[in-house]
Amino acid sequence: MLRTRDDGARPDEGGRPDDRLDDARLDEENRLKPEYVRQVRAALDAGERGEVYDLVEPLHPADIADLIELLEPAERPALAAAISDLMTGDVIAELNDFVRESMMEAMPAAAVAHIAEQLETDDAVQLIEDLQPADQQAVLAELEPEDRAAIQTALAYPEETAGRLMSREFVAVPEHLTVGDLIDYLRAETDLPDDFWEVFVVDPHHRPVGTCQLSWVLRAPREVQLTDVMKRDQTLIPDLTDQEELALMFQKYALISAAVVDASGRLVGQLTVDDVVHIISEEAGEDVLLLSGAGEGDINEPIRDAYTARVRWLIANLGTALIASLIIAAFGAAIEQLVALAVLMPIVASIGGNAGTQTMAVTVRAIATNQLTRSNTRRILWRELRVAVLNGATIAVLIGMATSVIFTPMLGGVIAAAMVINVIVAGLAGVLVPVLFDRMNQDPAVASSVFVTMITDSMGFFAFLGLAVASGLAG
Repeated sequence: MLRTRDDGARPDEGGRPDDRLDDARLDEENRLKPEYVRQVRAALDAGERGEVYDLVEPLHPADIADLIELLEPAERPALAAAISDLMTGDVIAELNDFVRESMMEAMPAAAVAHIAEQLETDDAVQLIEDLQPADQQAVLAELEPEDRAAIQTALAYPEETAGRLMSREFVAVPEHLTVGDLIDYLRAETDLPDDFWEVFVVDPHHRPVGTCQLSWVLRAPREVQLTDVMKRDQTLIPDLTDQEELALMFQKYALISAAVVDASGRLVGQLTVDDVVHIISEEAGEDVLLLSGAGEGDINEPIRDAYTARVRWLIANLGTALIASLIIAAFGAAIEQLVALAVLMPIVASIGGNAGTQTMAVTVRAIATNQLTRSNTRRILWRELRVAVLNGATIAVLIGMATSVIFTPMLGGVIAAAMVINVIVAGLAGVLVPVLFDRMNQDPAVASSVFVTMITDSMGFFAFLGLAVASGLAG
């Protein structure tokens, strides 16, 4: 979520929370009503820009963003042109990433620069970073020199690092000040961030030596030195730290804000908890989608990008499925002799696949949250193995009894044994495959599901059909 430089409430803005349920434009769940969207679309089609403006003007910025997303991509530029003075940073901040990117590419560079200047520097970077290089340069040329320098510095950092994400608006003061000096400075200085709750204390080399929360400053006598009330123990985040790691640091140490330092230890920015909440939400959704091979998984993602992201894993899955098919083909004679094997095979594979997916999801989450490391891999593997044995035994008893009643006791014993074997293998694969990807410095969420499914399907068929042949039931 992007943020404007002034996040304060605007009492004159449309769509106040206590009015919204009574608004004819919104339903009881604060969603734009279909008939209202149709009105706006009809006015756009008729070229009635004044009517479009009158319809949209009372909306809250978040609702204007929703309206833009509900329209067809071809209709969005016309709406933006009709409500140009309503297209503020507050609206842009609420837009879906893909929608925002496409709209920014369609807007003049001066208009994009005007919107960027309304945003915090880190959010202006997010707005500009996905534009084509030529469009980036055109927008940067329209910015004020100070804003342009800050954004260019941020763009020099790798994506998804603290340096790219950090805010450059913070308050830092020298360590020789007293509480009274700090209060006077905060009152007199006009070029300060709109919102802050922590002051960084730095040494002559601009390295942070402590922090002072505003609540401490307000309650301390004026003559007290900052060094006597500041908190020296602080979490410093290197500017090249990956966003997943910094999110874990905020969670682990219960941080509200933290200083970002460069390689020499100098204070270059700060990260706040609102930035990190967005990262945690983004990473959690990303891992779920990666497990399914669905790419970005956004309904506004271009069709070509969605196709490219999904089809490669479907092709990979096709290849792994062929392995399971070859195993079935190897036992073709046995299946011909005992048709019940063909009836029961999908059950063994399905249960194994579900068991593997459960374990894999737990493992990927544990890796992402640093709960599973090299120090405790064996313990986690042993834990999941015991869970798999218990699950396998339970399912084996149920399916074995049912098969014995419907078919024969011998076949019931075979499928029960195959079920135990496959669920245990699924538990091991669900841990070892993500761990192996992590050891190879690959995202364990990306392709784990394809290989875990291959292992469970192949082992399920092999164990079931192999045991059937070995027991003399078929073959």
